[in-house]
Amino acid sequence: MKARKSLIVALYAVVLGGVMALGGATLVGCGHKNNTKKQPAAKAKPVAIDQQLVHRLDSFANARRPKGAFGLYVYDLTADRPVYAAAADTAQPVASCLKLLSGVAALHRLGPRYCFRTTLYIKGKVVADTLRGDVTLRCGLDPLLQPEDLRMFSRQLRRLGVKAVDGRVILHLTLGEKVKAEEHWYPWDLAYSHYGILFKGPDNIRRAWRQALTADGIRVSDSQLVYDRTPRGSHGVFRFLRSIDRTTRLMWKNSSNTQATSLLYALGHEVDPGNPDMAAAGVKYIRQFMRHDLGLRDTSLVVHDGCGLCTHNHLSPRALVAVLRYAYRDKPIYAQLMQNLSISGEDGTLRRLLADPRTRGRFHAKTGTLSHPYGISSLAGYCRGNDGHDLAFALLDSDMSVLDAHVLQRNLCKAILEVK
Repeated sequence: MKARKSLIVALYAVVLGGVMALGGATLVGCGHKNNTKKQPAAKAKPVAIDQQLVHRLDSFANARRPKGAFGLYVYDLTADRPVYAAAADTAQPVASCLKLLSGVAALHRLGPRYCFRTTLYIKGKVVADTLRGDVTLRCGLDPLLQPEDLRMFSRQLRRLGVKAVDGRVILHLTLGEKVKAEEHWYPWDLAYSHYGILFKGPDNIRRAWRQALTADGIRVSDSQLVYDRTPRGSHGVFRFLRSIDRTTRLMWKNSSNTQATSLLYALGHEVDPGNPDMAAAGVKYIRQFMRHDLGLRDTSLVVHDGCGLCTHNHLSPRALVAVLRYAYRDKPIYAQLMQNLSISGEDGTLRRLLADPRTRGRFHAKTGTLSHPYGISSLAGYCRGNDGHDLAFALLDSDMSVLDAHVLQRNLCKAILEVK
């Protein structure tokens, strides 16, 4: 009598983002051996790269150009193969192109959906128009929170019927001092006035919070305003969230140094909450990310900050492309890059740099420029080649006039797209 064959139908339930989804049914044969000889998997045929592009890049790299350091690396992301390299492993100062590395490292650790939080807590009861207890404003590291935004929290107290507090008015600060300048920054490079209120120091936050409370008719005295942790037993009555993409957009598309530095603090606090030097903790993590996640162990690669103002920051074209390749494989991070990088001829720092109508909308990239103590100019990002392949590229120039470097950047983009 023939053995009866049985079939097991397996249903797989997968939870994605809190939604339960049923996968397709899988039929599995059992109770007998499969005598079919397993065939070796066929090797995938390598995807060809555009040889005409190789020739154009070679002509570009070997054309006469102004004196100065020059480095170029172009990688075909679709074929997963390098296209062209010229001094690709020579580290140079990269200015604001460092924001590609610091931003991707932060998104890797914090997550593309990370939100900065500012929360209002109360402990006690409202009797008549007075809170018999404490109120706490717990301040995270929101880079965009401004003094006028504190009115959101004071108005919430008024909605609860509070006109006075008989306990403490607590400021629970994640950052207990104002943001510090990196030791190699030039004094005029970064204006403190451009930072959000949470990075301007406790006295500024205290003053702004007192003004917000007064503006909404809530009576508090100076002696009630204290710095402390949120008391146990407090409950949240209002929370304001700001998504991380608001910060990455400003630091990539508009090259905001304050936003990049603020994000570095958030990264440092995430990886080492007990370290008061958040910037140093953030830089340490970026270096670890380079070694462990990007496989970059060249000791000539140097990172000192998160924004690129330090002229001691040195990366190579290959290192910058490694960042872009990593992001390309991580679809949520890549999506945020494509949304928030400057677009050639359309917005951000590429609106005028690549204003040629023939390159308009074709490049999503980050610029880097420092004109002191010598010219530093870099360009790195993505584009779609003429063969439909996705490309990542990095062009670094230093010891060169920034204007001359901009000409080289335009010529590179024309060479990639075969624009005469």
